[in-house]
Amino acid sequence: MNKKKKPFLGMPAPLGYVPGLGRGATGFTTRSDIGPARDANDPVDDRHAPPGKRTVGDQMKKNQAADDDDEDLNDTNYDEFNGYAGSLFSSGPYEKDDEEADAIYAALDKRMDERRKERREQREKEEIEKYRMERPKIQQQFSDLKRKLAEVTEEEWLSIPEVGDARNKRQRNPRYEKLTPVPDSFFAKHLQTGENHTSVDPRQTQFGGLNTPYPGGLNTPYPGGMTPGLMTPGTGELDMRKIGQARNTLMDMRLSQVSDSVSGQTVVDPKGYLTDLNSMIPTHGGDINDIKKARLLLKSVRETNPHHPPAWIASARLEEVTGKLQVARNLIMKGTEMCPKSEDVWLEAARLQPGDTAKAVVAQAVRHLPQSVRIYIRAAELETDIRAKKRVLRKALEHVPNSVRLWKAAVELEEPEDARIMLSRAVECCPTSVELWLALARLETYENARKVLNKARENIPTDRHIWITAAKLEEANGNTQMVEKIIDRAITSLRANGVEINREQWIQDAEECDRAGSVATCQAVMRAVIGIGIEEEDRKHTWMEDADSVSLHGACSDPAGAAVLALQANPNSEEIWLAAVKLESENNEYERARRLLAKARSSAPTARVSQGARRVRVAGAWPVCDGRAEMWAGKTSVRCVSATQVFMKSVKLEWVLGGIAAAQELCEEALRPYEDFPKLWMMKGQIEEQEGQMERAREAYSQGLKKCPHSTPLWLLLSRLEEKIGQLTRARAILEKSRLKNPKNPGLWLESVRLEYRAGLKNIANTLMAKALQECPNSGILWSEAIFLEARPQRKTKSVDALKKCEHDPHVLLAVAKLFWSERKITKAREWFHRTVKIDSDLGDAWAFFYKFELQHGTEEQQGEVRKRCENAEPRHGELWCAVSKDIANWQRKIGEILVLVAGRIKNTF
Repeated sequence: MNKKKKPFLGMPAPLGYVPGLGRGATGFTTRSDIGPARDANDPVDDRHAPPGKRTVGDQMKKNQAADDDDEDLNDTNYDEFNGYAGSLFSSGPYEKDDEEADAIYAALDKRMDERRKERREQREKEEIEKYRMERPKIQQQFSDLKRKLAEVTEEEWLSIPEVGDARNKRQRNPRYEKLTPVPDSFFAKHLQTGENHTSVDPRQTQFGGLNTPYPGGLNTPYPGGMTPGLMTPGTGELDMRKIGQARNTLMDMRLSQVSDSVSGQTVVDPKGYLTDLNSMIPTHGGDINDIKKARLLLKSVRETNPHHPPAWIASARLEEVTGKLQVARNLIMKGTEMCPKSEDVWLEAARLQPGDTAKAVVAQAVRHLPQSVRIYIRAAELETDIRAKKRVLRKALEHVPNSVRLWKAAVELEEPEDARIMLSRAVECCPTSVELWLALARLETYENARKVLNKARENIPTDRHIWITAAKLEEANGNTQMVEKIIDRAITSLRANGVEINREQWIQDAEECDRAGSVATCQAVMRAVIGIGIEEEDRKHTWMEDADSVSLHGACSDPAGAAVLALQANPNSEEIWLAAVKLESENNEYERARRLLAKARSSAPTARVSQGARRVRVAGAWPVCDGRAEMWAGKTSVRCVSATQVFMKSVKLEWVLGGIAAAQELCEEALRPYEDFPKLWMMKGQIEEQEGQMERAREAYSQGLKKCPHSTPLWLLLSRLEEKIGQLTRARAILEKSRLKNPKNPGLWLESVRLEYRAGLKNIANTLMAKALQECPNSGILWSEAIFLEARPQRKTKSVDALKKCEHDPHVLLAVAKLFWSERKITKAREWFHRTVKIDSDLGDAWAFFYKFELQHGTEEQQGEVRKRCENAEPRHGELWCAVSKDIANWQRKIGEILVLVAGRIKNTF
């Protein structure tokens, strides 16, 4: 038998084992030996050394020797941290203490990473937000367009064209042939006939379309056993009924796969699916992240200060805007609990709650705030029955009897007799309310009304409306002789009580009296206040403005009354005469206007006017084109309106009324003493041009330019006349001559550019525009024209250059607005139109383009707003505007009518 093999044979020696150490096989030394008992060349006995130290040392020496001999110095073997040889300790054993050290270092790294985690995440979040702001997602860029999809009608959806294959022939794959499937209408047609064996040639159904034969011929069997099921046995024909059944079965299978079968029910509601999609559309335009931030901020405010009413109101409105109405109601009701004494919180809660719930909220609010007028008013508004409203308001007056608002609301619901009784009590509770006193006086008889007004004057001695009402009362009852006395007493009494007489307010009251039919009161007020607070040298100018204001507001049954009063004080003032003429003309009193002008021409001596003009010229302010000049010296001012204005009004009146001969005669008469006044020459030439006398018109313009060589409108009229009769070369020469006599004139350069453009010479027009911008680099009207001379791709760049040169010029801003309009950027175009009319509201062209824009892209409300703002601004300048407003056919049109006419002439050709 074999002996059992020893278990340690063939196994490695244990750690620290030294052969023979147990038998005493060790080295020894003698006393004569100094040092070790062996020679230096003998092998070292390391049996008593620490087990690990010997083996590790030997191994390190061997590895070092091997590395010195076999070290790979290739660049690919180099590591920045470990060098060429790799880690120094990579070949050693990975012991337990190494593992513990690594664990400690890993724990330290984890601890340091957690300390820096918050700052790192905040920095990463900021970087992501910054990146998203600079490069927003496509979904965010089109969020506004997605919201507008809710406004698309069914007809607009159906009119969207199908997207075709825009690829060229090379991009298309020619390997796949186009298949023409059998239409469903074909199957439906034959299914309705009820035939059992309606069939088509199988060669024309499955393989290659209708005209492609089956590969292999008719007798070749179908691959994969296709015949059973759809083929009619014995005929080889298709059964159309079975095809329809198979199609329905396949559709049911697909629908079953799509649906989610949970307890036998599907999640998808086919009828309410589109409705649910509409409910998912947000009703707000803000970003979801912004809403979350606002919600979190408001929550913090509520928790920090729960008794702060605006926090609850803002929170409720935020939820209301986002479509969470019930959450808003819950929040505001919580706010009423935390802020029971806040009037605004209760009103907001009543607004958010529906019907009867709102009434209950208001009733609860009254218990907490029994003196709140606004809550009582809201309670009355919630009631639908008149009796209930009266009951609420009367209950409110029991708690708050001194509220004028409550008395007015209560009286409005009563009949006249009951209202008079309530007003009698109201003036006792509110004796300082002028409205209540006047309302009571209107409901009383003549005698009682006089008593009421006397009591009102005793309680309120500083209000002018009581005196004016008393005067109107006397006039209405035929006592016109008392009207003048009452107004005079009013002025004296108010001054005695320390009230300053505001002239403008009294004139407005006079206009209201006139509109109400109290003409005697209107005249009495005007006579009493027309001279208050006006210095002697300013009376003519001020009274003329008063006349214009009265005419503009449509007041006075005799519109020239204010001017007549002024003429009585200043019979030789040209300003007053012109104001009176204007008023008479606007009221179709043409004969009276002619007589006033004739008298004005005789009452305005040329010597006196010329003397005034010379005085002003010496002071350094020569009269401008409208014949008006001012020279200020301390508080005194010298104003002169030259007699040319009177002659101009006379010529224009005859011209518009069709008296051409009289207009020409007056024009010749005016040009004898005032040949250096360009507007007279312009009117003369335009009259001749209107009559078709081109030679005489050319002569009038030419003579005018000899006397007034610096008049730009005269040069333009002469050039356009030559262009009109076909003399393009002569028109070009006239403009060149005008530019020599008037250098750096943007208007003349612009006309030269347009002349070449209208002639079809676009290259010459661009060259002239470049020269014009060199000579007039800061001209906004030239830059605005230069933008649209460029091709469409270069217009935006040109507009940027124009804004750099003329940042606040209205013509440039208008051009930018039109540029956005042409690019269909509606919001930006509207913004730039607003900016244009805000900078220069006197530019009529800007208003006309703005109105045209709103007609195409705005609502009726926006159109009406633009028209109303234009009427209030009363623009007088602009190329297109003046062409319409100064047309003889439109001399009586209002600002709004001119705006519509100018907008109608604008065509979107830019």
